[in-house]
Amino acid sequence: MSHEPTGTIESHVLIVDDEAVQREMLAGILQRSGYRTTTAADGAEGLERIEQEDFDIVLVDQRMPQLGGLELLARAQQSHPFLPVILMTAFGSVSDAVSAMKLGAADYLTKPFEREELLLVLGKAIHQRRLEDEVRSLRGAFRGPHRLGGLLGASRAMQDVFSMIERVARAGTSVLIRGESGTGKELVARAIHAGSRRSSRPFVALNCAAIPESLLESEFFGHEKGAFTGAVRARPGRFEQADGGTLFLDEIGAMRVDLQAKLLRVIQEREVQRLGGEGNRSVDVRLLAATSDDLESAIRERCFREDLFYRLNVVPIELPPLRERAEDIPLLVEHFLERSALRLERSAPRIGADVLARLQEYAWPGNVRELENCIECLVVLSEGDSLSERHLPPSLLQRPTLHDSALDGFRLPPAGVSLPALERHLILQALTRTRGSIGPATKILGISYKTLQYRIQKHGIQREDFCRSLEVGRTVSLES
Repeated sequence: MSHEPTGTIESHVLIVDDEAVQREMLAGILQRSGYRTTTAADGAEGLERIEQEDFDIVLVDQRMPQLGGLELLARAQQSHPFLPVILMTAFGSVSDAVSAMKLGAADYLTKPFEREELLLVLGKAIHQRRLEDEVRSLRGAFRGPHRLGGLLGASRAMQDVFSMIERVARAGTSVLIRGESGTGKELVARAIHAGSRRSSRPFVALNCAAIPESLLESEFFGHEKGAFTGAVRARPGRFEQADGGTLFLDEIGAMRVDLQAKLLRVIQEREVQRLGGEGNRSVDVRLLAATSDDLESAIRERCFREDLFYRLNVVPIELPPLRERAEDIPLLVEHFLERSALRLERSAPRIGADVLARLQEYAWPGNVRELENCIECLVVLSEGDSLSERHLPPSLLQRPTLHDSALDGFRLPPAGVSLPALERHLILQALTRTRGSIGPATKILGISYKTLQYRIQKHGIQREDFCRSLEVGRTVSLES
């Protein structure tokens, strides 16, 4: 039976060992197994070789005079961060080798080791590197100045989101993605997974609001045969399906409180128990969650556990609504026109400046998802090679107006008012109405949580400003 790993032919291995007999023996074994080898007598020569040639993997002795394996590992990572390094260590130094893996070593071998073990460890490391190379290549195809995965945006707000995704992707921490419906929260989760070390493992998504409450626990944790009526066979839950990869929980705020406690336990213990089962199953999952709800208000109303919130909200990412990044609409429109035309097997129609202006004026309550559906409808209904205003739905033909019932009683004071003073006044009114709660105030003002926080700081609004209004039962004057 052959123990040669698949795909080792032409793989180039650098062997670094201060013992000549050991170097020759290792080189002979690897050459007979289809590898190309280069040897170095010490760490300094090994580093020099790394700078001069391309290697698929480095096999290095941990204990060498002057420059040991750990120092070579550290220096090689600085200049060649994706080059796998395998340490060879004596039995008494296993703990050191395990520590080295935490510093970035691909694996370690304990001396003395057998030929089969050597080939197995090398083959595994090379296979993993090739997977990572493929992922980086695919990731590069999806990353451009205005693109990250399925996300598009040239605006400063979206560029900040892209930067945040790239920073947290390889960190492995939990992320809470916040934003209105249709802003692309699942696309953010997929981009994080694609940029992570788990990218070759499963990405599993579950919308907590789309599953009936009675079935949600089974979806999470799985069940054994006969666990409940209709359970005719055992089924793994989403945690088991995502083992080694990423689990994305959309609309996490819709989960009932008792299930939140069980989810918290799984996060802490890294174990799940199927419904109707007895033993626990270990799971290794990175958790990403998303919500369009105001979880802070839900915590105050005891509808969401505060301890679970802090477990999920290790790194928050706020997605801006489309109305706050109207400069991205031309880019999105062009993308959706091409995609819809391809799907409908027709040429993409041209879009006039008047139509584009209308699209940029509209508030898009359904955000990017609504824009995509609108563009597909326009492509279906277009009769020629261009789109005009007559193709637009009635909702987009209505100009923004101030004749809203909420503004019917509004009158400017005789002396007029500056826009900053008006904005400050409206924020104070909203906070007064919600008794200081920012979440509900965002709904009144039609802006995001992050935007309202920024504007509160911008205008220097303090809690006592609107608490005073509550005490005397009046609103703040525009002229104050």
